[in-house]
Amino acid sequence: MTFKLLSYNVRYGGTGRESQLAAVIKDADPDLVVLQEASDPRAVERLSEETGLSHRAAHGGYSIAYLSRVPVKRHEWHRPRGSRRHFMEIELEGSDFVVFGIHLSAVHSFWTERRRMRELRSLLAWVAARGKSFHVMVGDFNTLAPGELLDAQKLPPRLRALVWLSGGRVNYRTIQILLAAGYTDSFRRLHPVDRGYTFPTWDPHVRLDFVFIPKELEARVTHCRVLTESPLVREASDHFPLLAGIET
Repeated sequence: MTFKLLSYNVRYGGTGRESQLAAVIKDADPDLVVLQEASDPRAVERLSEETGLSHRAAHGGYSIAYLSRVPVKRHEWHRPRGSRRHFMEIELEGSDFVVFGIHLSAVHSFWTERRRMRELRSLLAWVAARGKSFHVMVGDFNTLAPGELLDAQKLPPRLRALVWLSGGRVNYRTIQILLAAGYTDSFRRLHPVDRGYTFPTWDPHVRLDFVFIPKELEARVTHCRVLTESPLVREASDHFPLLAGIET
């Protein structure tokens, strides 16, 4: 069975853009949607109603929420020591498959990359301590993969200043930590040369959204692609959604 997993940053809670977001989600026809910046439970409820994904969970002020077509056995928000943000653990009913929804700290700078590294190490330690086998990590990591470059001239002036204060170039190391821990970047494995930019929708130039799976299970991800075709995707959010097919 191929399980369709969608990761989608809805921007500022998604409030006021529920219909556009719902249209994009329905075009993808996912089994489970992991939302980032979904800090308004009322907006998540409206998305649930408009998409027909009746299983949902959101928490006021927390970034991660979900919508699901299939029953969820258990969901929890966790904030490991050293992390500024909660991540979400979603365990599906009748399966050993676990999804971790992630939204690491934003902004391109040396200091925030260090913070993202701390957040990710805390998460990895938490997952390792609980021995989760068949799992994926999805979401907006707000950082670049090894070998991928940021054109700082495309950033707003205040963010260009932060890059300049970081020495003119940010040394992105967060994703390398994840790869060294034995995870596969599913999009890059399936699309070695496709840039796969997910942000921003009006001028795509960086890939911030990822699906990671333990390397020994990497073949279970049969497809992974950035969804850019939906007519409303550019007005719905500043991120393109990322859709993966996973053999469960």
